[in-house]
Amino acid sequence: MTCPTAPNIVFVMTDQFRADFTAGEGFGLDTMPFLDSLAAGGVRLRRAYTTAPACVPARTSVLTGRWPSAHRVRQNSTPQGVVRGDDLLDVLGGAGYQLFYAGKTHMYRGRKEFFDAFSGPYGHESGPDETVEQQDFARWMRSIDHGPTTEATPFPVELQFAHRIVSDAMGQISARDPGKPFFSWISMPEPHNPYQAPEPYFSLFGEDEVPARTCGPEAAERKGGAYKWLRELVEEKRPGYDRLWRRYRATYCGMLRLIDDQLRRLVDHLKAQDVWRDTLLVFFADHGDYVGDYGLQRKGAGMPEVLARIPMVVHGCGVEARDNRRDFVSLADLLPTVCEAVGRPLPLGVQGRSMWPMLTGADYPAAEFADVVTERGYGGLPYPDDARPELHFPYEGTKYDELNSVTQSGSSRMLRHDRYKLYQHVAGEAELYDVAADPMELHDRWNDPRLRHVQADLTQRLHRWSLRLTDDLPDGAYDPLLPAHNWHRGEGD
Repeated sequence: MTCPTAPNIVFVMTDQFRADFTAGEGFGLDTMPFLDSLAAGGVRLRRAYTTAPACVPARTSVLTGRWPSAHRVRQNSTPQGVVRGDDLLDVLGGAGYQLFYAGKTHMYRGRKEFFDAFSGPYGHESGPDETVEQQDFARWMRSIDHGPTTEATPFPVELQFAHRIVSDAMGQISARDPGKPFFSWISMPEPHNPYQAPEPYFSLFGEDEVPARTCGPEAAERKGGAYKWLRELVEEKRPGYDRLWRRYRATYCGMLRLIDDQLRRLVDHLKAQDVWRDTLLVFFADHGDYVGDYGLQRKGAGMPEVLARIPMVVHGCGVEARDNRRDFVSLADLLPTVCEAVGRPLPLGVQGRSMWPMLTGADYPAAEFADVVTERGYGGLPYPDDARPELHFPYEGTKYDELNSVTQSGSSRMLRHDRYKLYQHVAGEAELYDVAADPMELHDRWNDPRLRHVQADLTQRLHRWSLRLTDDLPDGAYDPLLPAHNWHRGEGD
């Protein structure tokens, strides 16, 4: 499908969506058949990674094309501390695009004055609740303390945030100026906790149907560190919570199907508006979810594949259908890709790599996408396993935030290459895993003499990334030589 000079662009972003929970990824339940059909007609990037397994740092990377160590937003509480050049909205606004937003924001561009049409902000327990029914739903959502619930949500699908957000986006698209291209960013809070679903989604996947988890609480004990600390904290607050892991997974799967049905509604509307042929749609998540593995829910400890790897599907004009199982890509690559798709130069300070030649079937160097980096941590040194520092929530009661000063203390970088994964931590520790043989990362191979060559290779690759992520900002009197597509490596590298 050919693409106009200025294609319409639609971002559909989900929150805390684990990449391997669709049939197209080999999961045992058909949770998202429509997304899988889009992937079959577009590009599924099976090795897509977040820049950080936390909402605001990851979303800031989408906007800026920069990693957290450069844009400086390393925790959810600091979105306005961003360090950046021109971002996604600057680029598309400068290219004459109408800018639409509907959904959860949780980023520095989260206000209506930044957009031509804005609906939100939506949170995880409430939204712009104007009607009595919406207000009742918000009160109920707060009452379940982030779930998982053991019964179906007693409110209709139409009150679910995903449904309301897609309806809002459809209204914005219908009211557009047809003489200008548009950018529609649709941000669904789900399948992030609270874990709840109305019928028919609550009962769609039975607890006895969900595939068994790979590992349970014993894995958190084995991993130690923040895994063990978080597991013990939640068990202290919610004794026996892990007994609900099958219900949690079943509800999570139902939430995915609900999202899938709303994605279908959106695409049907784009077709009805006669803009689908000229639209580039990108579906992705900000980060993943344990979904019961390690005996944990949500996120917080480490950067295992279940948190770091994300779904990413690109479909539409200009895209050549391909199942991409080879290339490692990042959320930070979205901005430079959009820049090239609409013919705009990359802003100074962008660190991501354009995927546009990859998506359109043009030549590109495999070496450029042979590895990728994810970051984690608020700084300082890691707390010990028995730490009990003052937190931003009390140790008493059921409420907790998995992103806290203990689980996020210190700084770490993770590199993925081939079948392997390397961690380097601020205090000098390192870990090495064969992800193909050990997907839950339970067998550290750092000291395995048989993998010394792998250790050396990945360490060198991570060092090269550390140099690459040195910030080019602020702009000064001298101009660096910026490579085409922001590719730093060629076929011979």
